[in-house]
Amino acid sequence: MLDILAIGDITTDAFIKLQDAEVNCDINKDNCKICLAFGDKIPYESVTIVPAVGNSPNAAVSASRLGLTAGLLSNIGSDPEGTEALDQLKKENIDTTSIKINDGQKTNYHYVLWYGAERTILIKHEKYDYELPEIGNPRWIYLSSLGENSLDFHRQLADWLKQNPDTKLAFQPGTFQIGLGAEQLPDIFAHTEIFFCNLEEARRILKTPTETDIKNLLLGIKNLGPKIVVLTDGPRGAYVYDGNETWQMPIYPDPKPPVDRTGAGDSFASTFTSFIALGLSIPEALKRAPINSMSVVQYVGAQEGLLSKEKIEEYLATAPAGYEPKLI
Repeated sequence: MLDILAIGDITTDAFIKLQDAEVNCDINKDNCKICLAFGDKIPYESVTIVPAVGNSPNAAVSASRLGLTAGLLSNIGSDPEGTEALDQLKKENIDTTSIKINDGQKTNYHYVLWYGAERTILIKHEKYDYELPEIGNPRWIYLSSLGENSLDFHRQLADWLKQNPDTKLAFQPGTFQIGLGAEQLPDIFAHTEIFFCNLEEARRILKTPTETDIKNLLLGIKNLGPKIVVLTDGPRGAYVYDGNETWQMPIYPDPKPPVDRTGAGDSFASTFTSFIALGLSIPEALKRAPINSMSVVQYVGAQEGLLSKEKIEEYLATAPAGYEPKLI
């Protein structure tokens, strides 16, 4: 029996490191846009290919490195990128029996425009025929990004969760799932044990674009069904609400400037879920999740920097004063 079965799309990321671009932001340094000369030849510094990534594959690798048995339910094409993804996952001790190889189709391939420590991702989800196979009885399901034609699959999964109440659901919605919201995914929200998104995504789900009160956002998501709501706020840390208490957790200080912020949110969410699955309390899991995020942003891609449980404990033992969750 798996500890965690991650469900979601897998992709190969091609990181194109730009050297000639500029970033324009509004007066509040929000709504930033990367700008390149139109109709010109744009030099780049390097390209780094990272296979077998995506919110759910990242979560599976994170859980595996933390000592849990992890599997992935996903789709790949019958191409070299699909073969490379399977090989990479097996190296990480991920159970791949629920990965479907789609004959004649391509594996998702994304282009990451990498400038400074930030990235802009050009994405394309191949139109796979999503279906729920026999998955046994995992202790946890970690659901994240799927393509636009996966609505029926979500309904199949919701029915499965109704019939298997012992399996807990962690839900980190991707772009399409955020767009659907609780109106079209009511049973998914209702069966969610732990829900993750950032503040802007919470505003989109709740259709409250100007809401700035963190507690209102937490309560709004909680009222959709999840038992535990986790909202991340970039360098300002994260907030957690379990229906009774609300915690704020700062980030773990970066040892040096970040190399690439890809996967920071995935590593936080998957680490928090993994430690909850290991039996820790919310405050104890909160202490550990930012450490993996700190490590991940020191590397290119979302997986190289993922830590073992022992390494996280080492960092926690040397954490600076004030690094702890606070009730608010």
